[in-house]
This record gives sequence, C-alpha cells and structure tokens, in this order.
Amino acid sequence: MCYNTRKDDKGGTDVYEITAITPQIKDKRRCNVYIDGRFYCGLTVETAVKNRLKVGQTVSPETLSQIQLESEKNTALDKAMTHLSASQKTEKQIRDFLSKKGYLSAVADYVVERLKEYGFLNDKEYAETYAKFASKKKGARLIRAQMREKGLTEEDVDAALEGIDEETQLCAAKEILDKYMRYKQADKLTLQKAAKHLISKGYDYEIVKSAVSAYGNVEDD
Repeated sequence: MCYNTRKDDKGGTDVYEITAITPQIKDKRRCNVYIDGRFYCGLTVETAVKNRLKVGQTVSPETLSQIQLESEKNTALDKAMTHLSASQKTEKQIRDFLSKKGYLSAVADYVVERLKEYGFLNDKEYAETYAKFASKKKGARLIRAQMREKGLTEEDVDAALEGIDEETQLCAAKEILDKYMRYKQADKLTLQKAAKHLISKGYDYEIVKSAVSAYGNVEDD
C-alpha cells in the first residue's frame, strides 16, 4: 500500500504524518497507528507513549519499524510460537500472521530468523510432511498448487513430491473412488463423473484412468 510522503525539515528523509492513534478493540493495551487515514501498524500503548507518538507528528517509516522492532520483537515472537503450537507453519504463513497482527516487516524478519534458529520453522521439513499426509487424499497436481500457496519454493516442493510414487497415488485414488462409487451404479455417466471427481482432487489422467478402469470403461466407444 502506498502512503503520501514528504521530506523532513532538512529536505532529506521521506516522512509520514500520523493521522490517528486509536486503541485496539480486542486488546486495550495495544493501539493502531494510522498514516494518511489508513492503518499502518500496531503498537503497545506503552510503546506509543514512551516514544511520544501523537497525531500530526511526522515520522519516517524506518523510525516506526525500529520503534516496533525494539519494543515488540519478543511479544511478536511469543505470539508466533503460540501460533505454531497448534500446527506446523511455513515462513510465509508466519509472516502473514504477523502482518495481520499489525507487525511490520522488520519485526517479521526478526521473528522468522529466531524461529529458524530454534528449529521451529523449516520449510523443507514442512513440505515433506505436508506432501506425505496430503498424498493420502489428494493428487500430486493439487498438492503442488497448495504448497505454492503456502509460500514454499519450487525446490522444496519438487523434493517433497519426489517421495510420492505412482503406486501411492494410485492406491489413494482408488480409495477415494471406492467411497465415491458406494451405492452407485457403475454406468458410463456415473464413471465419467467419478473421473472428474478424481481430477478435481489433483490426480493425473493416467492415474484416474487406471483407477476407474476397475469399474468399467469411461471413454467413448
């Protein structure tokens, strides 16, 4: 998001004007800082008071980032670790989580590096674990797309998918197909719908064809 900037009194550094500082609804100990009428970041009230931030004041983005980093990095780290305790996360997911909480990129950088050092954040391991469990109910094509959405690199995605062989995919596809076909007649129209169902799960055509062939032929005569 772009904000209007102007030069400081010395004509050098770009600065923003703070247009509002309001208490957060869910946590009165924190406040939201607005630049040009738009939300910019969150701070503890103590931090805002300590640094004498006020409406109408001009401040550089670097200064705001430094204020938040020095005052709230440990709080942000605690929140991220609590978020991680529920389930494993990717680096992108942690950054997105902190951004939604109002933390700036400098704080997110600090938190991510600490989590990596402590062994709580490892995208390569996440990719391997995700692919292993997802392969029980999804095809490689869909798994790849979902891992990309989670911010995993192509290198980590490729390495994780190497561990999923065709036999594993076929067995999973057959289990899904058996559930889909339960109490259904294996006529051509139903089998065509079953094939589309497997394709929607991310399975390649050859695996779909092989799985469905156990029930009959879906191709046109």
